[in-house]
Amino acid sequence: MNALKERALKTKGLLVAASVLASGSVLAHPGHEQASSFMTGFAHPMGGLDHLLAMVAIGLWAASIGGRALWAIPAAFVVTMLLGGGLAVAGLNVPFVEQGILLSVIVLGALVLFAKRLPTAVCVAIAGAFALFHGAAHGMEMPLNANGLQYALGFALATAGLHVVGLGFGQVMAKIGTPLVTRISGSLIATAGLFLAFA
Repeated sequence: MNALKERALKTKGLLVAASVLASGSVLAHPGHEQASSFMTGFAHPMGGLDHLLAMVAIGLWAASIGGRALWAIPAAFVVTMLLGGGLAVAGLNVPFVEQGILLSVIVLGALVLFAKRLPTAVCVAIAGAFALFHGAAHGMEMPLNANGLQYALGFALATAGLHVVGLGFGQVMAKIGTPLVTRISGSLIATAGLFLAFA
């Protein structure tokens, strides 16, 4: 009986070892690494309330201005955010990243609240300046074993998606004649930014 038990235990041990090795080889496959890098990047803007609020605010702000701003503001944010991420990955120091991100939530929320209609070029510059901080944060927090391109694609698409949410909400509110709801959303975003800054 003891011999049978020993043999059974050895067999179980071999099976466990084989399954661990098999799972490791599957996860080591380049396709899985890329998928993991993409999902990590995609989740990053969603996982931080400051990122999420600022990116939705960009869409709300663009919707409240209309015209070229509908695409120019979000596009400027995504492109400059990628630049900021690249700078961080390259080891270049972007100062005051956390402060810049929190300031972006407060300022963008206030711009939505007060429905500021600035020239499109000024709006693009503001969006780009804040996006640099968000991108730097994404780049600094990229896992060491991540595929950089897949990670960047992930957080860029997530950011664009959050912009679309803000754009869609703002445009719907304008069409049904309740832009005040958008402005209230801006006040909530700015208030949340202040809370995050002083919490």
